[in-house]
Amino acid sequence: MLRYCFLFLATLLALFTHAQAPTPPPTGDVFVDAHGVLRWQKTKREVALFGVNYTAPFAYSYRALGQLGIRPEDAIDQDVYHLSRLGITAFRVHVWDIEITDTLGNLQQNEHLRLLDYLITKLKARGIKIIFTPIAYWGNAYPEPTNTGRGFSSIYDKGQAYTNPRAIRAQENYLGQFLNHRNQYSGLLNREDPDIIAYEVCNEPHYHLPLPPVLSFANRMVAAMRATGLTKPIFYNIAESPQVHEAILDANVQGFSFQWYPEGLVAGHELRGNFLPYVDQYPLPYTGDPRFERRAKMVYEFESADVLQPIIYPFMAKSLRTAGFQWATQFAYDPLSLAPYNTEYQTHYLNLAYTPAKALSLLIAGRVFSETKRGQSFGRYPADSVFGPALVSYRRQLSQWNKPAEFYYTNNTSDNPVKPAALRHVAGVGSSGVARYGGSGAYFLDRLVPGVWRLEVMPDAVPVSDPFATASLRKVVTEIIWNEQPLTLNLTDLGADFQLKGLNEGNNTQAQASGGQLRVRPGTYLLTRAGQDSRAWTAQTRSGSLRLGEFVAPPPTPGPPRVWQRPVAQATAGQPLVLTAAVAGSGPADSILLVAQHYYGPTRTLPMQPTGAGSWAATVPAALTYPGLLRYWVVLKRAGQPALTFPGGQPGTPRDWDFAPITAPWQVPLVAATAPLPLFTAALDHDAVEARGIANGAYTDYSTTADGALALRFVLNPAKADMPMTTVPAAALRAYLSLKTAGRMADLGNFKELVIKAQSNQPAATRLRVVLVSRDAVAYEAAVPLPAAGGEVRVPLRTLRAAPLLLTPRPYPSFLPLTYSPASSPAFRLSAVEVLQVVLDQPTGLIEPLRVDVESVRLE
Repeated sequence: MLRYCFLFLATLLALFTHAQAPTPPPTGDVFVDAHGVLRWQKTKREVALFGVNYTAPFAYSYRALGQLGIRPEDAIDQDVYHLSRLGITAFRVHVWDIEITDTLGNLQQNEHLRLLDYLITKLKARGIKIIFTPIAYWGNAYPEPTNTGRGFSSIYDKGQAYTNPRAIRAQENYLGQFLNHRNQYSGLLNREDPDIIAYEVCNEPHYHLPLPPVLSFANRMVAAMRATGLTKPIFYNIAESPQVHEAILDANVQGFSFQWYPEGLVAGHELRGNFLPYVDQYPLPYTGDPRFERRAKMVYEFESADVLQPIIYPFMAKSLRTAGFQWATQFAYDPLSLAPYNTEYQTHYLNLAYTPAKALSLLIAGRVFSETKRGQSFGRYPADSVFGPALVSYRRQLSQWNKPAEFYYTNNTSDNPVKPAALRHVAGVGSSGVARYGGSGAYFLDRLVPGVWRLEVMPDAVPVSDPFATASLRKVVTEIIWNEQPLTLNLTDLGADFQLKGLNEGNNTQAQASGGQLRVRPGTYLLTRAGQDSRAWTAQTRSGSLRLGEFVAPPPTPGPPRVWQRPVAQATAGQPLVLTAAVAGSGPADSILLVAQHYYGPTRTLPMQPTGAGSWAATVPAALTYPGLLRYWVVLKRAGQPALTFPGGQPGTPRDWDFAPITAPWQVPLVAATAPLPLFTAALDHDAVEARGIANGAYTDYSTTADGALALRFVLNPAKADMPMTTVPAAALRAYLSLKTAGRMADLGNFKELVIKAQSNQPAATRLRVVLVSRDAVAYEAAVPLPAAGGEVRVPLRTLRAAPLLLTPRPYPSFLPLTYSPASSPAFRLSAVEVLQVVLDQPTGLIEPLRVDVESVRLE
């Protein structure tokens, strides 16, 4: 009898302890008060919900899961579990109406609608709240070429949707049926489900003047929704067509929706550099208008597009709360089965298993969003790099959340928990004073009762390709490796000789720590203090919305080993050179070698040393780096198998007498310390830089000069009579310089000037600037006077002056700031420079198209 009492009390304690976790959102309906604040109906507390969009029931995601043989229900189960581990409280999606309606707007009881019902019930079970946008207007093809949906959006585009009477009637019909649809799993009508707290009418409408048709359409859609008996708040997009914002402000809605893409979209490669100034604020354009102030505000989509850094989301969450937003949902979380390839949305990449550090930054951002008061300000960057319990550091690539009960981090941190004895929840990538871990995956530690913890360890994730380049289900961008990794824990109530027991299915591991250290494989585990009875805790024991034995992780990536390496552009001759590589598919008994060869000269084979899970490095000695060309390969040696040489994964080694390479080796020019340092060469760098038009009528292209050289071309067309003149720059180049300067850091003190090779068809009208940006986002610029005949222009570095940083690629929506000015600007140091910008300003009185060709920029 005493044993059963103990089990009962332990279970109660577990539930009580879990309740000490971040407070789950209340249930029930919400309303918007007279001051535009979204509140819970029962408690009158303010709403603050943070989460993701997720699209598995629809479009490409649905089709790709089928191609891979994955049941959509299984994918949803996996992903919703991971979302719950990341503390997600909000879900939003624009429903692909094209897949669940006919051309008259009649709801189709098909597989897509059934899976949406299924997804809703799974989200509800995890306590995640929902806002739906029933009308998407999108075709369902992307990224594939052909639409397959047959709904009304297949015949009416966005421009017709609000003016064509048939299109309007179809949308009214559909909205009524969607809201009155009864979920076949929960039995609830969509309009009555307490976990669907609000609706946004339509996704990113495209409107133009005049205003009356816009206002009429918005009010007709709202009326159709209210005719069903819907009482929940209705939001409307006010950011997508700002020229008609007056009509939206007058519409019969309770809230307005916005989006945020701070570095634009679809760069085609990973964006690198310090983007924190891009997300430092979100000033709302209609503040002060009573019509705006009495409506609630939500961000239906946000993303740090083309950026992998685990520091952007918490800054965005802070800035959105300062602006007054109460709902924010990232677009879009990648289904686990598609994340190896990042094919769903090339410019987005987020998944707990495949982007673990970025995913934990989303967890931290959710805590920032929920605990920052609406309207609370922490100053401007960099002063706001510590806000409340949060810390964000670009240099450390670290987001951190540190409260007495919670300690979360996205990278190695030397910071300690503010109150170690009070810790209840830890999540990390890398190591800290609480957990030293040798893997690259995320891990979670949750205290159940004193002396009893649940440990969850994800497998290692190794990037093997740029995830933002052209995607394909035939190209893996991140590999998963199931390695046994060392783990050392320093938890006050667990002790140094705790016991470990596997919980997830098939995990029969049992071990005892020594000095707090042991080795673990991916899975979930029960950790108990030595001598503590753990029989009350089984895989089926529930803690909050999860079972202790729940575990979702992808299997090891099949296929041959892969090696990914980014060669530096140049290196200083006569100096040791450190070369690094990401290696996926190697085992603990394998050896990794670097074969370095001076072109037609001596060859050295050097052992590479692990610098992290999947990352390796070796130092080429100065004896091999005399002036010339260094070629190198990475060789994977496995016991009992032929060696493989990369690039190419070819059997054999470069030192074999019959090695005939089918892929050219990596190579680095070795140059004198006084040699010019190229920062941008159009012929070499066109796929690795961002070049965009900014002003109306401006665009960029690549052209050849009269000498046959490739040049980046800025084009600015004269302003049209009906288009207002703006003061923004015409176009800009942005180039991240890490691979340009990394091999020549010791030489930077030798350089005195920038040399720009450029020409213009109208030199007198050309206003060109060259800008060097530090790692702390401080910009220094100088004018580039182009001579009539073109050619090279020399700009002394001493003429550079501090100036506002141009935020390019341009943030979207376009009302967001285009420049950032730091509070102070330290003296210019070339060693701190990280980014090159070349900016073309708009001249006045332009009559014919202006063309400026930039061939190269170098340091001398």
